[in-house]
Amino acid sequence: MNVLIYDNEEQIGVAAGSLIASQVIAKPQSVLGLATGSTPLKTYAQMIKLYSDGAVDYSKVTTFNLDEYCKLDVNDVNSYHRFMHDNLFNSINIPEENINFLDGNAEDMEQECISYEEKIKNAGGIDIQLLGIGSNGHIAFNEPADCFERISHVVALKESTIKDNSRFFKSIDEVPTHAVTMGIGSIMQAKRILIIATGENKAKAVKQMINENVTPQCPASVLQFHADVTLMIDKGAASLL
Repeated sequence: MNVLIYDNEEQIGVAAGSLIASQVIAKPQSVLGLATGSTPLKTYAQMIKLYSDGAVDYSKVTTFNLDEYCKLDVNDVNSYHRFMHDNLFNSINIPEENINFLDGNAEDMEQECISYEEKIKNAGGIDIQLLGIGSNGHIAFNEPADCFERISHVVALKESTIKDNSRFFKSIDEVPTHAVTMGIGSIMQAKRILIIATGENKAKAVKQMINENVTPQCPASVLQFHADVTLMIDKGAASLL
């Protein structure tokens, strides 16, 4: 695991956004795995800047998002579909037909998950997967559990995750209790992984991810088994290393 420590999240955003853009410059038809939440916002801002400056063209890129809430309208301000369009897709030139999300409102969720895995495979697999990490060590919506989930699946969100995400909603009661997410196996099949963490509230999870035993109780720890992981963290997130 290549661990890079920065002074602040602004520096991380520039570095991470530039890394993803460099992937696209090197391979214009890259398949990107993308994440949501507050962590990647500055990364997406840098990707937009490089596009606006004419440094990178995303027109041949395909994207797959990690997860989505269940039973939340895609146009809701807190849906991940809306988040990605507001914070990235509306400002760069990825064709809409190349943008892929899990459907949290699908009638047959099992088939939705199987179909999503097939789409990733048919696209040639993910070239670089962007991840954040939850305070409890979750990646995407793979929560601490007794075993690693291999493929995309529906998950009941832990109380800690609901609490963490409640800052985006008017009240904690509005936070969905279930989500659909890529599985650990899906994530581990990405050719490269870029994971970002900022703030002291992520320090314990970062320490577990890097230095402690691999366990589904800290899902991010499985990244120790991946051959190409870059971790970008600020001093707060690195404070227990």
